[in-house]
Amino acid sequence: MRKTIAAVALGATVLAPTLGSAQEVEITAEIGWVSEYYYRGIPQATSSASAGIELETAGFYLGTWAADVGEGAEVDLYGGYLLEIEDFWVGVGGTGYFYTGNFDDTYLEGNLFAGYGPIEAELSIGQWGAFDAPSENYTFVRVTAEHEGFYVSGGVFGRDFSGNYSEAGYGFSVADVDVTFSWIWSNADLSGRGADDHTLVLGASKSFTLFGG
Repeated sequence: MRKTIAAVALGATVLAPTLGSAQEVEITAEIGWVSEYYYRGIPQATSSASAGIELETAGFYLGTWAADVGEGAEVDLYGGYLLEIEDFWVGVGGTGYFYTGNFDDTYLEGNLFAGYGPIEAELSIGQWGAFDAPSENYTFVRVTAEHEGFYVSGGVFGRDFSGNYSEAGYGFSVADVDVTFSWIWSNADLSGRGADDHTLVLGASKSFTLFGG
């Protein structure tokens, strides 16, 4: 999820002739918007636009993603490796979440993913910069199930962080635009309102293939 789109595109240009046709390089980009930007059950901003770009080859991926959070921007960098064996897949990677302005401080994570058929699970272990206070360590576990556009998901934080959330929704495509409707419930630790809370979210996004594919 992040830094310099030009650098990623340049990297693909360099890699493509080296890897050759046996290991295809693909670069994709995405733009999107959500009526309420929530991440892991935590409200971030109202009416948030976003954009990202990702390079993938032979199971390896590297990407950047940015979103408007009202008081500046969230800019993410991520990368990793994904291995697929028929209906089963497993992945390992890392993510950095960075912010302009004073919206939040840096998060650095190691990520493990696994899935089989419609079921996907994530374990992330991270550290939060905590501004001028001592940094805090956390874990995050999520399980998601999907079927024919419908999905349900739930996640929980551990160690120095606490809180849990549930999410359900439906996604479909109209004229190559992906549209999602979702309901998100967050407990008091995550809602930021001192009590359990829920909200409905509308989202739209469009993906583009810039290279390969």
